[in-house]
Amino acid sequence: MMTPPIQSEFAPWSISYRVTFGLFLVACAYFCGSLRTRSSSPNLILPWQVAAFMSGMFALWLALGSPLRTLHHELLSIHMVDHILLMAVAPLLILFGAPFRSFIQVVPQRFIRKVSTGFLSWLPLRRLGQRLSRALGNPIFCWLAAVIALIAWHVPAAFDLAMRSNVWHAFEYASFFASGLLFWSPVIQPWPGLAHSPRWSTVLYLFFATFPCDMLSAFLTFCDRVVYPSYLSGIRRFSISPLQDQEYAGALMWVCVTFIYLLPAVVITTQLLSHSHDADRLSSSPVRPTF
Repeated sequence: MMTPPIQSEFAPWSISYRVTFGLFLVACAYFCGSLRTRSSSPNLILPWQVAAFMSGMFALWLALGSPLRTLHHELLSIHMVDHILLMAVAPLLILFGAPFRSFIQVVPQRFIRKVSTGFLSWLPLRRLGQRLSRALGNPIFCWLAAVIALIAWHVPAAFDLAMRSNVWHAFEYASFFASGLLFWSPVIQPWPGLAHSPRWSTVLYLFFATFPCDMLSAFLTFCDRVVYPSYLSGIRRFSISPLQDQEYAGALMWVCVTFIYLLPAVVITTQLLSHSHDADRLSSSPVRPTF
């Protein structure tokens, strides 16, 4: 049974209607674009990709618009749930949904032609686009962007700054989501026309990505003091000490991120081994003479 203060935190008015409405509009635009794409090319966006994108939008809503957001100033474990959703879960599911193929269908073609022949034909902008495309296709850049965002925002000074300022908190969450999209790009490979690394390197990419998360989560779990002073003050509605809350947050990050990163690595490894076995069978099969 929830106490009255906790019930008030989960009251309907605690939902961010502005965020909810914005995400709803994005989801509607994607769905309309996917319908148009499937009408012309049924296999370009599959139903499971639509479901993945919608699940990613729901994960975003949980972190940004649901009543859970009212508790991240009281519980580090809830705050850590937001970080996992924004960096590891929502970007992965959204990129699985091939959003660029869908959104391009809802943009007027006349507008696309004007932009491509006008603004985008400007030489400095084209050079910037070329550099950006090289960065997006570079796994080292994507890996470093995610690691730097993760470590930098968990430094106590930066973390407390985001806790005190709504502007910095919004910037923190935006950087988590943007770096999450960058991180998963070499894995999902959603950018058409970009050069991609060999598939076997993606396994190493995901494996090494677990190390920074493991070190941070181990530090939070086994540290014998509260790292973030902001959780030592304020109203506490749950019978859990700040140190216990920090231990739960570290363990949650440790387990969730490890599984989320290693599961695609296992799938890719299985696919590579399967293709290797198929190639071996073909090469070892007897060649029948033809006359």
